[in-house]
Amino acid sequence: MTEVTSDAAETRLRRSPLHERHTALGAKFAPFGGWQMPLEYAGGGVLKEHTAVRTGVGVFDVSHLGKVRVAGPGAADFVNACLTNDLGRIAPGKAQYTLCCDDATGGVVDDIIAYLHADDHVFLVPNAANTAEVARRLRAAAPAGVTVTDEHEAYAVLAVQGPRSAELLDGLGLPTGHEYMSFSTATLAGVELTVCRTGYTGELGYELVVPAEHAVAVWDAIVAAVDVRACGLAARDTLRTEMGYPLHGQDLSPEITPVQGRSGWAVGWDKPAFWGRDVLRAEKAAGPARTLRGLTAVDRAIPRPGMAVYAGDKQVGTVTSGTFSPTLKHGVALALVDTDPKLPDGEELEVDIRGRRARMRLTKPPFVQPSVR
Repeated sequence: MTEVTSDAAETRLRRSPLHERHTALGAKFAPFGGWQMPLEYAGGGVLKEHTAVRTGVGVFDVSHLGKVRVAGPGAADFVNACLTNDLGRIAPGKAQYTLCCDDATGGVVDDIIAYLHADDHVFLVPNAANTAEVARRLRAAAPAGVTVTDEHEAYAVLAVQGPRSAELLDGLGLPTGHEYMSFSTATLAGVELTVCRTGYTGELGYELVVPAEHAVAVWDAIVAAVDVRACGLAARDTLRTEMGYPLHGQDLSPEITPVQGRSGWAVGWDKPAFWGRDVLRAEKAAGPARTLRGLTAVDRAIPRPGMAVYAGDKQVGTVTSGTFSPTLKHGVALALVDTDPKLPDGEELEVDIRGRRARMRLTKPPFVQPSVR
């Protein structure tokens, strides 16, 4: 998360339609993907917000996430020929995690949630910083009759996450019984919205896609509920790291392929076409030179992105994501680790933390048991 300090830079950042609501709640803001978004809130902070999601319910404004609509005859088949996962595996009304890869290198341009509305309508949610690039690539490849529309600022997205999230939405008259990775439409405060059984915390949760002009009414209805806590992006990061969920730009990137990032489960390997297919199939067959692994701290230390990972005197990897786990009360991390030599889970390595070596144990994520279903 890159800090932007100049007044000129601040004015260039996009703002959520809920910005004034966050200000009233005493939010501390930070730049993220070209947006000024709440990092944490007064009276809460990362630990309280994280705990609320693991034990109760929290609401996040994630309106910085992109929105790209692909529509027209054959839109689903077109998207399926571009992105890695196989849309043919799901039916309309379902969502799918997928990747946009570079055709030449196989590197991950972005990771995306694709919402399949119909054969002629797919709604994509990429990451904030990559939305324009994803839309550009799709637009350049789109056949006649298929339109690709960047609707980044047309919608807000609110994530209601935690074991009590269904209870909260039930109280508001919103649907909660649909399957994981599916969605339905509903009305709240007179606003038509989409309720998606998706999220980025590892808990039972829902994401509401709301027309931007009505976001305040929906937010107000949610935060008026008893025992819901507004949560910022700092807690979102600790929650997703505990689950081993990758963050694009750190654990996946144009320099990190799905094979290296252990995201091959989101690739339809037998599909006849998707961007990066040939190079990724070759890398999978040969075996990657490095893979994303989990680390848990043995010593009292917090690993951070960019820190070197050692086996004895040899550097064998680099931390890509790292944090203090509020649930486990110790450090956890994701790191790109060399595959030669092959190191088993349980092996102790060391991370260089500002010149001091700290012991870390290779651990297969998730670090915390998921409850998304």
